[in-house]
Amino acid sequence: MRLISFGSAGEERPGLQRPDGIIDLRRHFPSIPDIGPDFFTGGWLEKLADFNAPAEPFDGRLGPPVLSPAKIICLGKNFAAHADEGGFDLPQQPLLFCKTPNTLNGPFDDVLLPTSSGQIDWEVELAVVIGKAGKRISPSQALQHVAGYMVMNDVSARQAQFSQSQWFRGKSFDTFAPMGPALVTADEIQDLGNLRLTARVNGVLMQDGNTADMIFSIPEIISDISQDITLWPGDVISTGTPAGVGIFRDPPVTLKAGDVVECSIESLGTICNRFVAG
Repeated sequence: MRLISFGSAGEERPGLQRPDGIIDLRRHFPSIPDIGPDFFTGGWLEKLADFNAPAEPFDGRLGPPVLSPAKIICLGKNFAAHADEGGFDLPQQPLLFCKTPNTLNGPFDDVLLPTSSGQIDWEVELAVVIGKAGKRISPSQALQHVAGYMVMNDVSARQAQFSQSQWFRGKSFDTFAPMGPALVTADEIQDLGNLRLTARVNGVLMQDGNTADMIFSIPEIISDISQDITLWPGDVISTGTPAGVGIFRDPPVTLKAGDVVECSIESLGTICNRFVAG
């Protein structure tokens, strides 16, 4: 199942994505909530598991599949080759930071370049959406708490992040978390441990990695975070980026107005965002 939010910003509706178009779920279920906490706690994943209806052609805007996450938790240095390209030691446990909800952005929306920081960079990442609340979740039970997966670009302002030592600021500018194109449920994915991730900038391949290079697996990440941070339905966990970001290139490559970044993950799809003056 591939869940989407579609429509103009602030007026998105839940839908299902099909090869020949979309299904407007609110047309069939007028009381269905937006894809977020109430959607998951209301059992809509289960209710929709066998639902089918004719799809309609669609060429409008897609919004972020999850509209109101309480938390967007991200991992640093979770791909061995990425840690190596930055000259970092491998972390002994998941290295966590957060992006704030103002970063939410649609899979094909523009990303706003900030005025207070330069050195804007890309990071293709596999994002996990929590569907069932939990605390102190064991690795063996972790995937039972997952609603599905998305592509996310963990856009980063390196000047703020590194030169100013402000990770929060550098990661949380408006529009800095484009995600989608759909929330893909686990049954659509063959092997989480063997998914190819790529990022292209203006058509040039910059990142080409595989989830096999992840230091901490998704069950390990969920278990670690949930030890003393309760995970709620709709929370997003972005699991780190492979090698090939711009700041660690020689010379560094950073984004400017007009650049287009295309992030893809096998089985999940592609998001594509133009960077524009903010």
